[in-house]
Amino acid sequence: MGAEQPRGVDVEPVTAWFAEHVPGASPPLEFELIAGGHSNLTFGVRDAAGNRFVLRRPPLGHVLATAHDMGREHRIISALGPTDVPVPPALGLCTDEAVNGAPFYVMGFVEGHILRDAKAAEAALDEEHRRRAGESVVDVLARIHAVDVDAVGLGDLGKREGYLTRQLKRWYGQFESSNAETKRPVPLVHEVHERLAGALPEQQGTAIVHGDYRLDNCMVSEDGELAAVLDWELCTLGDPLADLGLLVVYWTERDDSQAALLTAPTTASGFPSRKEMIARYAATSDRDLSALDVYVAFGYWKLACILEGVYARYAAGAMGDATGFEAFEAQVAALARLAAGTLDRAGIG
Repeated sequence: MGAEQPRGVDVEPVTAWFAEHVPGASPPLEFELIAGGHSNLTFGVRDAAGNRFVLRRPPLGHVLATAHDMGREHRIISALGPTDVPVPPALGLCTDEAVNGAPFYVMGFVEGHILRDAKAAEAALDEEHRRRAGESVVDVLARIHAVDVDAVGLGDLGKREGYLTRQLKRWYGQFESSNAETKRPVPLVHEVHERLAGALPEQQGTAIVHGDYRLDNCMVSEDGELAAVLDWELCTLGDPLADLGLLVVYWTERDDSQAALLTAPTTASGFPSRKEMIARYAATSDRDLSALDVYVAFGYWKLACILEGVYARYAAGAMGDATGFEAFEAQVAALARLAAGTLDRAGIG
């Protein structure tokens, strides 16, 4: 890390906070923005002794209500630490905005790979270990959904029932808020919202829902096992099949004509197919997956709503200096088409 410190970290007061609150931290500290996040900002931290930490904070501006709750993320990984769900160690939370202009939390650095695209997946793992990585993604998701929320102290993290109904309302409201700033027509987002509202399946139990569960929100070890699940900012209680549906959305295959995101690590050879992923989850669960297409369509639609917000933040300069973000503009409409197509093929709505 170089001497120049990135935007989003007020080095002197943050360093003083580390010295007081993070055991083993040895100032001075160096901070480096970790590339790849489109929402909360993530910084790698290295101290004078070579110890490494990770700092998470909200974007530099344009924060939607209820989003980017640092205390919530810190609480979740703290609660999951003693379980069989792999998460980074939670080391400290700062809610005093005088320190860095916004709340932030610190977690331990976890060794491993983040597989953001096929090239990274091929460089990090051979075909055998890529397959294991896919299997581990499903296995860990099943473990997340099996956590006893009351036993780990997360029973009040959110309302337990009516998850999809609340999610439709939440993301539609945030889409409309972001779209009011981008000022462009995306009529299919509105149409799919209406179709989903009339086709919601009955919720089967309550579990922790990660909310953005995908391969590149995980650290993968050399043997293909998940070393840590990251990015818990959308986590709540609700319908676990929403996580599975979204995982299917993200799990792009090599011959797909359209990817949910601009990069897709799972197009590398070796990864299990979507059908294999779904079958592996089904083998660990007694949940009825017959309505999974609704959850998949919801996943595409939700991602369209999220990316409208990402596009609005980039366009407003809230994510720092960036180029190429215009691709998000087209991706929102593409995702809405994928959602509508999923409903069409399933004969829904």
